[in-house]
Amino acid sequence: MKITRTARTAPTARRTLLRASAATAAAGVLAAGSSPVGATPRTPAAPLARPTAPAAALKELAAGNRRWRTLRQRHPHEAVAVRNSPVSGQAPFALILGCIDSRVPPELVFDQGLGGLMTLRSAGEVLDEAVLGSIAYGVLEPGIPLVVVLGHQSCGAVAAVHAEETGEHLPAHIQYVADQIRPAIDRDRDRSRPTPPGAATGTRPLGSAP
Repeated sequence: MKITRTARTAPTARRTLLRASAATAAAGVLAAGSSPVGATPRTPAAPLARPTAPAAALKELAAGNRRWRTLRQRHPHEAVAVRNSPVSGQAPFALILGCIDSRVPPELVFDQGLGGLMTLRSAGEVLDEAVLGSIAYGVLEPGIPLVVVLGHQSCGAVAAVHAEETGEHLPAHIQYVADQIRPAIDRDRDRSRPTPPGAATGTRPLGSAP
């Protein structure tokens, strides 16, 4: 019985084939959402209409959140027909600084789609130079009319401050987050404390002498 052996692909040829396959797959990923091969290229969609004033932007966010809360989400601006519209530029109508908590993704809770929001997320909405620079970029470059700081209940970053107050050691860089949040918590505590009778409040009755 004669056994015929098929010559194995040489290592160099095999690597070349794998690279070509990977390049083809990568090209397919990059082309996702584009016209199928042989189809007539789609004409880029017209730029999406966005609120250009702070009051109108806030109204749009409130309407989207209302849809989210009442389970009437529209998932706007997510269809294939509008995916080409932001290619030449972006025009988000609001910048959201939110927490990293997985339960409050801004695009979902405000029912917004592609290109509507510029989002920044850090634990406890902590500001540092990178976050501040990103906010400034959003306001000065694309001209975003509204900046929103999105807080939420049961924030783990705030809980970290309370844990640190008991003497618990906070690992890694969480101590930095707690240190940044602490001043705001201290101010909130001061405002919530009742003013003792007769204590100076820093104000004076109208018409009184300075």
